[in-house]
Amino acid sequence: MHRRGVGAGAIAKKKLAEMSKQLETFKTNLEEFASKHKQEIRKNSQFRVQFQEMCATIGVDPLASGKGFWSEMLGVGDFYYELGVQIIEVCLALKHRNGGLITLDELHHHVLKGRGKFAQDVSQDDLVRAIKKLKAMGNGFGMIPVGGSYLVQSVPAELNMDHTVVLQLAEKKGYVTVSEIRDSLKWERERACHVLDHLLKEGLAWLDSQAAGEPQYWLPALFSELLSRDITPEEASQMTP
Repeated sequence: MHRRGVGAGAIAKKKLAEMSKQLETFKTNLEEFASKHKQEIRKNSQFRVQFQEMCATIGVDPLASGKGFWSEMLGVGDFYYELGVQIIEVCLALKHRNGGLITLDELHHHVLKGRGKFAQDVSQDDLVRAIKKLKAMGNGFGMIPVGGSYLVQSVPAELNMDHTVVLQLAEKKGYVTVSEIRDSLKWERERACHVLDHLLKEGLAWLDSQAAGEPQYWLPALFSELLSRDITPEEASQMTP
């Protein structure tokens, strides 16, 4: 019995050594691949996504800060740092319109517009990775899944699952009413009003009290027309933030 135990342990140890060797070989090959294709990785967003997926299979994080191989070889740490700064700038510039919530599509549009046509390409996957790095810094950034994409949150507002569900409900029209929330989610009126009042307080929703039927709570982050033009004082006065 004792000998068989030793034999089993020896086999397991041998397999572990083989796996470690294979992993090290794969990592070496990955480094060689990165060295050979570093220009494509830095300039081609689709190529960069595939490279990130390859890294993930062996637990390598090329976005980690520091002066390691990946940072020096690819410069991707600098790329995502600069992208993070640009994301912050865009979100701050649009905060007066959307209260700190913006769709990933809209953010992508403004980031590309700000970079110019000669800058290296940036994909939505790049934005997501940069935002995750910003989120890890604890500065209020986060992502809320809405309609197969995301709303990017750039303010440290406390949003729970109730708020998220209401944002998802408003995704198609850009606004929601108390009755729609009650009918769709089967909530009591008090619960719906509590969520909407919080969104108003945080500046994430605007109230149109003159809408036909009942007041409408607009989410400017989801209202493409608001995002595509400047709002005049007269227009803003018709919606109470």
